[in-house]
Amino acid sequence: MTEALTRPLKLNNTKLAAEYRDILLYGGQFRLVPVTEGIAETAAQLRARYNLRTPEAIHVATALENGCDAFLTNDKGIQRVAEIRTLVLDDLEVDS
Repeated sequence: MTEALTRPLKLNNTKLAAEYRDILLYGGQFRLVPVTEGIAETAAQLRARYNLRTPEAIHVATALENGCDAFLTNDKGIQRVAEIRTLVLDDLEVDS
């Protein structure tokens, strides 16, 4: 939620921020989960092992702790995390 809302709020686009919030909370394709002690500890391990920034480490740790098959991102640096398959948006081919 933090990552998705930052840009619209920076642009003072409250309508877009509300649309993003609605998609994330009520769209049915996403599940927001709280940061647990396990996620925090896994994030610390990922930071130590891969030198990730805290937000990225929390995101990846959350995916790992919740059994995700892959991590979708545009941050190519996350590909170095061996514990999860990383899909980089810019590298994906879209079928027309």
